[in-house]
Amino acid sequence: MIEFDIFKVLVDHKLLSSLTFIVLAYLLKLMFVKVIRRRSKAKGEDGRSLINLIKNLINLTVIVLFFVLWSDELQKFALSVAAFVVAIVIATREFIQCIIGYIYIIASRPFQVGDWIQVGSNYGEVTETNWAKLTLLEVDIDSYSHTGKTLYLPNSLLILNTIKNLNFMKRYATHTFTLTRNQRVNLFLFRDELLERAALHCQDFYEVAHRYNSLIEKRLDVTIAGPAPTVTISTSDIGKNTASVTIFCPSDQALDIEQKITQDFMELWYSELKKSEQVAS
Repeated sequence: MIEFDIFKVLVDHKLLSSLTFIVLAYLLKLMFVKVIRRRSKAKGEDGRSLINLIKNLINLTVIVLFFVLWSDELQKFALSVAAFVVAIVIATREFIQCIIGYIYIIASRPFQVGDWIQVGSNYGEVTETNWAKLTLLEVDIDSYSHTGKTLYLPNSLLILNTIKNLNFMKRYATHTFTLTRNQRVNLFLFRDELLERAALHCQDFYEVAHRYNSLIEKRLDVTIAGPAPTVTISTSDIGKNTASVTIFCPSDQALDIEQKITQDFMELWYSELKKSEQVAS
């Protein structure tokens, strides 16, 4: 009898019931987020994926309850606007695409919270997904670091653009850079020594890089460069000599190692230049 009365109150006071659902959902989300973050911090785990899942489940539950509670009104409304369905669909096309985009990423799971991804020209770390948008912490792909900016991408972009999962670059990256000088020095004269110095800079993490490189190749079923550094000598389109260096290294050390190899390159280049000038004189 009590349950019947409660149900009757909910049906008779739909607006009050709707507001109650919203408040309860908000409080539940706060409680779950607080508990999960506390447990994740204690265990040293990343709980963002679970938090994101619970938020979406609570939001979905509220939406379902709204449809159940307001079913009669929605049915009457749908019948009254039947002649304007086409106009409504066109007006809400972007929103519909966002919902389809969310269903797509839930079904195909091209990424999860914490992954580095590329959507179009946008790079970032996934922090949250919901029915309307994808939230990314922007990443500078050249320096493999966060820019401090937050990107909010509508889910419709996930349908219109290619999604690239860059998660393997989060720890280790195949970093390539090019050093360019004039033709006064033959770069092949010190190529082997430059390669030895590059290998020396990568020696501390070589074993870990080798295992990680093998893991990526096995998971992706492709062959990637590394872990040993390589140096390729060529010329530019304006006749300059270039040395392209490729290293497989921890992402957070890529720029530092690049600077060290660049310093070695400059020292060797000027050393060979002095030798050639001495011979010429």
